[in-house]
Order: sequence, then C-alpha cells, then structure tokens
Amino acid sequence: MRSPTQRNLDICTIDGLIAGSMGASVTDAAELSGGGFAAVWRASLADGRNVVVKVGPPPSARLLRYERGLIEAEASYFRMVRSGAPGVPVPEVLHVAEDWIVTTLLPGTTLTGVADGTAVREQLGTAIAGLHRLTGPHFGYAGDRPSGTGWPATFGAILDALLADAADWKVPLPAGIGDLAARHASNLATVTRPALLHFDLWDGNVLTEGGRLSGLVDGERFLWGDPLLDFVSPALRRRIEDEPDHPFLRGYAAATGLVLDDAARTRLALYRVHFYLLMLAEGPSRGIPVGGERHVRLTGLLEDELRDL
Repeated sequence: MRSPTQRNLDICTIDGLIAGSMGASVTDAAELSGGGFAAVWRASLADGRNVVVKVGPPPSARLLRYERGLIEAEASYFRMVRSGAPGVPVPEVLHVAEDWIVTTLLPGTTLTGVADGTAVREQLGTAIAGLHRLTGPHFGYAGDRPSGTGWPATFGAILDALLADAADWKVPLPAGIGDLAARHASNLATVTRPALLHFDLWDGNVLTEGGRLSGLVDGERFLWGDPLLDFVSPALRRRIEDEPDHPFLRGYAAATGLVLDDAARTRLALYRVHFYLLMLAEGPSRGIPVGGERHVRLTGLLEDELRDL
C-alpha cells in the first residue's frame, strides 16, 4: 500500500527536477521500494552517473510534528557523517532543495534481502559506535522540533509531541506514557553528552555488498541524544539486551567496551516505548487503519514495556 505521504512521480518528473541542477539529463529511472515516507528513485544520467532522488511529501500531506524539514535534515546528516565519521559509508549530497535531494547511489542491496546478515550487522554495530563519537550542539532535533540542554526534559518533550500527534489522529494508547520521562529523570540525566544518532537502523536502511557493510541511508530522522536510542531499530520488536550475542551489540561492544547494566536496560525499555509510540502515532498518516493487526500488535508490545517499567 502506498503511503499518502509519498508523491506519485514518473521519469519525466524526475528528469525535470534534476536535469538543471545536475547538468545532465535522465536516461533511465525507477522507483525504489521499502520506505513509507518519501518517494525515492534511482536515476541514471546521460554523463554516466547513477544517483538517488528523494522527494518529500506533498504540501497537502499531514505529518507528525517531528517530521518537519526532513529533507534538509537528511542533507545535514550525510554531510556531518562524511566529514566527522568517514568510516561510516553514507551517500554524498549532490544537490538539495526545499523538498527534494539528490545523492550518490551507494553499492549493494538492503539487508532485507539477505539470508544471513550476521557479519554485516556486526560491522554496523562497529560503524555506529564510530558515529556516536560525534557530539551535537544540544539534545534532540534540529530546527523548531523538540530540543534542549538536558536529556530528561528533551526526551519528555519528544514523547509529548508524539502523544499530541496520536491525539490529533485519534490513536488510542495505553495509559502511563506522559510521565515516564519525569519518573525516570535521574536515570536519563546520566546521559550528559548528545551523541549523533541515526535512529532508523532497520534492515531496509542498511546496505551490503559482498558480505560487507556498504551503506547506511535514510538519515532524515537523526537527532542527538543517548547512544542507546540507536539500539532499538536494529532489533525490531525484540529486546536486544536479552540477546547478548546479537551481532549489532557484539560489534558495538567490541568497539566501545559497552556493558548493559540495570540503568541501561531501563533506558532501553523507555526507548522502545518511544519507538512503539511513534509507530502507532504515524500509522494513520501512512494510510494504516487504527485498530488493525499492526495497531494491535504494537499496542501489545507497548503495554509489555510499560508494565515492566
């Protein structure tokens, strides 16, 4: 099912967007599948270059509060990573406009089509450890989205924005989310450095070629915060702390010496609450009905985390 946030484009539209900015016409193009927010196309240019064109939602699309300015955010993210963490393979930004971006096409295929991605996931953990060494100017998002000088208040503001989104879309939620950041403020306050986070590290955003990590894409949802926030999406709908041999965790720990103590486990539970809340809140904007199978499954996972917290 196509998301209402994804524009319907064709090769002529893609050529019209990039021919002037890239100095070459499009000879071939095809839409890439897997995402549910922007329209993403691969394009071959007359001068031999292969690029990726990402076009943001139409102005009429209703978005979540934190989804403002994501195209510009992605350009900033790729530039920061390429300059500050050159060992992490991300695309080069070739052109960026208000609602579309052109980047280089990285080699490889996504992990979603790989039978055994253990080695690549371990390499991903090592790469993300390098990414987390970059420190931001504040906690939270860029622009006019939730941000602040301390992690407890910023994380609380991020949850509040998602709760407001869910209320706007009339998405039913379990009780007990609104005061989580305040209840666990002392634990969250142990996070004193805003690390650069990717956040969206599911298999569809991880590229591999020849059994090696070849790319990390879709950096539009980046923020600065607790590195543990990046441990949720590599183990979707699971608890990575209960899988000590998980390859992502193994690669990260080998690079950093990370040990998940009780405080870290509690924060991981908080970040899974955030992740499930986000997925529930975004459902209607993607054309996913409230009360369907996905909603019921996510609600159950959210209730499990809230109960254990």
